[in-house]
Amino acid sequence: MRYLDADAVRALGPRAAVQAICDALRDGLDPAADTPRAAVTLSHGQFLLMPSEAVGAAGVKVVTVAPENPARGLPRIQAAYLLFDRETLVLRAILDGAALTIVRTPAVSVAAVLARLPDQPVRIAVVGAGPQAVAHVATLAAFRPLATVTYLARDPSRTSVDAISLGSDHAAEALRGADVVVCATSARSPLFDSALLRDDVVVIAVGAHEPGARELDAALLGRGTVIVEDVATALREAGDVVLAIAEHTLTAADLVPMRDVVTGAVAASADRPLVFKSVGMSWQDLVVAQAVMAQPGMACHGPADPGHGQSSGG
Repeated sequence: MRYLDADAVRALGPRAAVQAICDALRDGLDPAADTPRAAVTLSHGQFLLMPSEAVGAAGVKVVTVAPENPARGLPRIQAAYLLFDRETLVLRAILDGAALTIVRTPAVSVAAVLARLPDQPVRIAVVGAGPQAVAHVATLAAFRPLATVTYLARDPSRTSVDAISLGSDHAAEALRGADVVVCATSARSPLFDSALLRDDVVVIAVGAHEPGARELDAALLGRGTVIVEDVATALREAGDVVLAIAEHTLTAADLVPMRDVVTGAVAASADRPLVFKSVGMSWQDLVVAQAVMAQPGMACHGPADPGHGQSSGG
């Protein structure tokens, strides 16, 4: 049994992670067949369990959410990934779950929107300044040169990156000029007026994964092509989608599964916004964990240290 720390997981790199996601979908993986995420209530928080099975392997990510931890100087969210042989169910590896989430989430996002990214240096506006915000920029940069990157934060004083206030005129200007907008926040209501965005913009929203929380307004989803990981999962967990449907700007029939986009079965229109709404699914962790394990010279260490790392959501 091997333990792969955060460095070993990150060593996969964004291009290989995106390729692994695309290859899996093109080879027949069906996100609709994935096992839904399960939440288990504990006395001081909860487990989020994310199991999945694929050719050659099965795995489960165990995420712990401990709301009292920040006051103790500990991460609120921690995670470990357990990778098993599919036939014998022998434990093959434990991977740093927080690092796995940081790698796979932007890989899924970029796989979903890659066909619509401009073929020239892109201007990116990023709402949020945490690990997922930074990771999305790095993954986009692996596929397109970046003209500008502007981080927008509700409270720039609390961020470790150079960010501007989300409500400022500069922020509005960045949103108007953006080729790509990434939303990676803990917001529960729309972050900005989508009327600021161009008709050819690509929007990635990964922060909200509850039916009552959203980062984008209903108007944007109503005028855009909306890609989701899986329709049933989005209708259950994606507040941006659920609330837009409730406000009658979107219907379930409008949703496009990312598998159809990656395989070329559906081509998104270039004259309306492209919105990718992600909530995170178990198959994604398994696909990327297998890719990490397949690396030459894979790092191998001793017993797992359960106390490091933080991810944002599942």
